[in-house]
Amino acid sequence: MYSRILVALDGSKLSECILPYARYFAEKFRLPVELLQAIDSDTLMPDNVDPKQESMIAERKKNIQGYLSTIAATFAGAVKIDCTVEVGHPAEIIVDRAAAAAGTLIAMTTHGRSGIQRWLLGSVAEKVLHATRDPLLLVRGDETKIAAAAASFRSILVPLDGSELAESVLPRVVELAGKLNLEVVLVRVFNLPNLYPDEAYVPDEHIWELIRDEARQYIDRKVKELKDQGLARVSSILLEGFAAERIITVAREKPESLIAICTHGRSGVRRWVLGSVTDRVVKHSGDPVLVIRAPGAA
Repeated sequence: MYSRILVALDGSKLSECILPYARYFAEKFRLPVELLQAIDSDTLMPDNVDPKQESMIAERKKNIQGYLSTIAATFAGAVKIDCTVEVGHPAEIIVDRAAAAAGTLIAMTTHGRSGIQRWLLGSVAEKVLHATRDPLLLVRGDETKIAAAAASFRSILVPLDGSELAESVLPRVVELAGKLNLEVVLVRVFNLPNLYPDEAYVPDEHIWELIRDEARQYIDRKVKELKDQGLARVSSILLEGFAAERIITVAREKPESLIAICTHGRSGVRRWVLGSVTDRVVKHSGDPVLVIRAPGAA
C-alpha cells in the first residue's frame, strides 16, 4: 500500500499536529519515515547582495537538522528515519521528494508558521494538494489541542457522489480497513439538481423522493459490494444538503474518524464536483483527511 511516509514540517507547533497521525501509520505499517523541512528560497536575499548568506544557510540547516533529529526520536514504530533539509520552494520540494519513491504517503498539517522562514504551511498544503499524484494525509493545525504521542482511529468515512471517480478511493479504503480493523462508513449526500435559477423554487415532493430513493439504492449497493469483499463492519449514512458541510458534521460526531476522499469526481445528476468538496473538507474539517488522487487525474 505505502512504501514510506514523507512528513513535511516547518518548525512550528502547528505543523507538528500531523505527527501523531504520521506515527500511527509508521507504526501500524512498519514504514520508513522521512522528515522534511524546506528553507523557502523566497525568504533569502540574492547571493550578490549578501555575501554571508551561504554561512547563514549552513547555520540554519544545522539548527533544522537538530530539530528534526529530536522529532525523529519520537517515532518508535518506524523502520527507519531520515531527516532532510532543502532550500527552494516548499511545495515543489515536497511534491518532488514524494514523487522520487513510489508509494509515498505525504503527511502534513494544513497550516503552520515558522518564526524565521515565514512560509505559511496552509498555502503550501493547498499547492501540494493540487499538484501531487501521491496520497496525502492532512490535518488542520490547532495549537489549543495537546498532541498525543500517537493517534488512533475507529472508522473511515468515505464520501461518495455516485461517480466512478469518487469510488476510486474504495480499494485503498478496503486495504486500510482490513489491516487496521476499522469500520467503514459510506456517506452519500444528495441535493436537488441545480437546474432552476429561481431560488424560491420549491421542488415537488415526488422529485425529492426519486432523488432520495436513487441515492439510497446506490449507497446500499456499495455497502453490499464492500461486505462481499470481506469487510465485516460497513455502514452508510444518507443525508440531504451541501456535501462538504454534511461530511464535516458527520466526522465531528464520530470520534477518531479518518475521512478518505478522492481529489475529484462528478455525479451525473447532482453535479457537485468532488474536487471542490475535497478542498472545503480539508480546509474546515477538524478531523484528518486522506486524499487520494483519482486515476488519470491531471
